[in-house]
Amino acid sequence: MQPYTEMSTEELQALRKKLSSHYREFQVKDLRLDMSRGKPSAEQLDLSMGMMDVLSSEDDLTCEDGTDCRNYGVLTGIKEAKELIGDMMEVNPENIIIYGNSSLNVMFDTIARSMTHGVMGCTPWCKLDKVKFLCPVPGYDRHFAITEYFGIEMINVPMDENGPDMDMVEQLVASDDTIKGIWCVPKYSNPTGTSYSDATVRRFARLKPAAPDFRIYWDNAYGVHHLYDHDQDHLIEILAECKRAGAPDLVYKFSSTSKISFPGSGIAAIATSHNNLEDIEKQLKFQTIGHDKVNQLRHVRFFGDIHGMCEHMRLHADVMRPKFEAVTSILERELGGLEIASWTSPKGGYFISFDSLDGCAKSIVARCKKAGLIITGAGATYPYGRDPHDSNIRIAPSYPPLGDLVVAMELFALCVKIVSIDKILAERK
Repeated sequence: MQPYTEMSTEELQALRKKLSSHYREFQVKDLRLDMSRGKPSAEQLDLSMGMMDVLSSEDDLTCEDGTDCRNYGVLTGIKEAKELIGDMMEVNPENIIIYGNSSLNVMFDTIARSMTHGVMGCTPWCKLDKVKFLCPVPGYDRHFAITEYFGIEMINVPMDENGPDMDMVEQLVASDDTIKGIWCVPKYSNPTGTSYSDATVRRFARLKPAAPDFRIYWDNAYGVHHLYDHDQDHLIEILAECKRAGAPDLVYKFSSTSKISFPGSGIAAIATSHNNLEDIEKQLKFQTIGHDKVNQLRHVRFFGDIHGMCEHMRLHADVMRPKFEAVTSILERELGGLEIASWTSPKGGYFISFDSLDGCAKSIVARCKKAGLIITGAGATYPYGRDPHDSNIRIAPSYPPLGDLVVAMELFALCVKIVSIDKILAERK
């Protein structure tokens, strides 16, 4: 297809008129399409319904070590759950604390604890004049929302195909002791789908932060969320790499089964060094007597082991793969060669990152909404909701049925064309 910038003004005006007519056809359909968040579809949730049957009133709810899961106790999680989640997170079970259903909750608690009581004896952040966090962009909006909530200043760090700009990360972390952490989604990142390269992970483990309480917030949310059996991204395990580099306390690693079993009823975990674990447990013992051990046991009985979990995720991939392929196929068919957009083609995770011409993202999202398609707000993938280029849009293919997704992406591509033409024509004036 001919790039829009090479078309004459008259050609663009004629095309704009044709596209507007097509857009009005979408508007009269009274569509109600929601791609605002990366929620599992009903079809994916159905895959875990057997979990509701693995425990009954007649079952023995006692662990191998004699723990009665119905009662109080076992602050850091039952042994069997630690082993299952340890295999999922690729860490030693002894380095894990099992929490409730939400890893986001664990991350919030970790920031809150640092604010009020400090990290391993360091000054509580609330008593400091300034606290800063590094934020790879585009990135996960809920990460940014946590640090914004606590009044922490956020600094954008550009992402490329290898992960964050490590030259920038190393320089900032080494020179500024008010920088206390960095958010990371290292595998199938939200929203780009990028996985950090081996070199990037090794550079993270060898950071020399000026602040002794600096920590890497390593949210490995999509560690087992592949789309393909053989064409998969692989990630170096960060805790082992930090230990190898002589900095075992440098990282907090988070994960959960939220997009594996039931998002509202999964189990979450933090994995970190023994020093960090001791620090966390000092606070945790005042917060709870123990998380939901029955649910932990339910997950263990349902999956059995990591092999059972991986087989379960292959079923998820069978649902997700056609959706991702539909999105990229429609974008290529409708926008390829026009030189008005680019997008990622990840091998796993939950999102596709789309970049329009500068200054177009908000208009595209607004035009989609007027025709009945709700997508993630423009700017959401940047701290404070401010995309300096107004170009990035997160596409979340998981929730709609495939048929609805195809309609949604055709409408989306149409909106991209119209807004792009408007921008080019405005610039020519």
